[in-house]
Amino acid sequence: MKKLKTIILYSFGCATILSCNNQIKTPADTIYYNGDIISMTSENDYLEAIAIKDGNILYTGTLDKASIHKGETTIMIDLKGKTMLPGFIDAHCHFAGFPAQAVGAKILPPPDAGVKSIKELITTLKEWATPENIELTGWIFGMGMDDTMLEEKRFPTKDDLDEVSKDIPVIAIHISGHLAVINSKGLELLGINASTPDPKGGRIRRVKGSNEPNGVLEELAIIPLMPTIINPRSMKAAKIFLDSGQDLALSYGYTTIQEGRAFESTHAFLEQAAKAHQLKIDVVSYIDHTVDKLLESEWYGLKYNNHYRIGGVKLALDGSPQGRTAWLTHPYHIPPEGADKYYDGYPIIPNDSVVQNIYDKAYKNNWQIITHCNGDAAMDQMIRTLTPITEKYEHKDRRTVLIHGQYVRDDQLDSYKKLDVIASLFPLHTFYWGDWHKQLIGDSLGNKISPTRTALDKGLKLTIHSDAPIALPNLMRVVWTAVNRTSRSGAIIGENERLTPFEALKCITDWSAYQHFEENEKGTLEVGKIADLVILTDNPLKVKPNNIKDIKVLETIKNGESIYVKGE
Repeated sequence: MKKLKTIILYSFGCATILSCNNQIKTPADTIYYNGDIISMTSENDYLEAIAIKDGNILYTGTLDKASIHKGETTIMIDLKGKTMLPGFIDAHCHFAGFPAQAVGAKILPPPDAGVKSIKELITTLKEWATPENIELTGWIFGMGMDDTMLEEKRFPTKDDLDEVSKDIPVIAIHISGHLAVINSKGLELLGINASTPDPKGGRIRRVKGSNEPNGVLEELAIIPLMPTIINPRSMKAAKIFLDSGQDLALSYGYTTIQEGRAFESTHAFLEQAAKAHQLKIDVVSYIDHTVDKLLESEWYGLKYNNHYRIGGVKLALDGSPQGRTAWLTHPYHIPPEGADKYYDGYPIIPNDSVVQNIYDKAYKNNWQIITHCNGDAAMDQMIRTLTPITEKYEHKDRRTVLIHGQYVRDDQLDSYKKLDVIASLFPLHTFYWGDWHKQLIGDSLGNKISPTRTALDKGLKLTIHSDAPIALPNLMRVVWTAVNRTSRSGAIIGENERLTPFEALKCITDWSAYQHFEENEKGTLEVGKIADLVILTDNPLKVKPNNIKDIKVLETIKNGESIYVKGE
């Protein structure tokens, strides 16, 4: 066979190789160059250029070699010294809550918003409550109220929210997502009154000396109701919600996002968005174990359908440490109002046999199961109920996940290693509530919250997450907290548990892709993988560790297409 001759042409300083039949060698759609392009395969693996074709990575390496893929229609993009990374993958958050955070009243404390007192909470909710906003759901609502940051140092009650409105239902969702305050009208609409018993795994706080609800609802007294309360009332409202929530995620560099506890209404919202081709990024849902019948639907599996899939099942065994509903093996130093000095939180599912049956069903069906545990008593329950199930069933690549693990002990990390459980820890707490944790459980235990370094050194597979919308879904702040572990007051919360910047980035790219069974497609910049990319103002590996929190996302790219540009 006669060999083809090769002609080398130069255009705009880039070499293009043409065969004698004028066919360009696999022309790229886009070539990025002249920036810190971090492959995330190893800490020092910087790329001079990356070429994209049909939504996938065609080439990574030197600019000279990338240039052989420059065709007549190839777009050359000069990064001008900015930083490019794989698109961000949050190991645990609640995407269906992003719309409410983006649309609702901004009742977070600083630095995310400005509510520092109950008076400011009331004012902020009142100012938000325009007819147009109320029409979206029929409720006045806000997400992110943090009683630990309020000047009054107490939980708001229905009486406080009655000052917002006595005629329209009002809800202020706690920053943990595990509690909420509702006004009198809202309680009336929900049918919650003095004769309503506390549900299993939840609590209705009462007016002192009576059975009258004071407006504060905990855990399963409110969590299953939230998706129906903050639910768009029209197709127009649903579109506003979805667009606002999705834009929020894109502005922080998300290309894959998790819905970490989907109920039927949550799934219906995401299913509708997928069917309407409205999702711009990949959304993977974990269905609450009470509605696991949804795993029998067409949406369950490893392949996305219009950017949506169900990845497995979610189990919650306790609540929130900052809300003092996490289940501990020792009492809280500061019990919540109405509790005695021996108060140590409580389990969501008190009966071990029920928990064991949930694990049994998941393992029997080879479902991935992710388990929310914050207190060490909850993690003891997880370990003792999961252990016999792992012994019962053949070892398979199920990628069982511990979610949060705030108060996980060293011996429990050893057990999780034996059980082959991925530890998705939550160092964001070190900034937002590190000072509060030390008051709740003491200095020595407080310094061990989210022990990422210990987990990694023990050989566990590790990820970190935002759990947004408990705070803004700012993954650069998530990385910053894992690297610095600095509290609001400036205290260092467990210096020996710090990650390096590269390890923290691995947690929101490569290792998070692995957690979702997507490591062959996402998480690193390698040939053949999906071209999910993010462009940052600065390089997290080069700036001073304390400046990582100030890095901004300039552009988010999904499947090779730019879907967010800062300022647009």
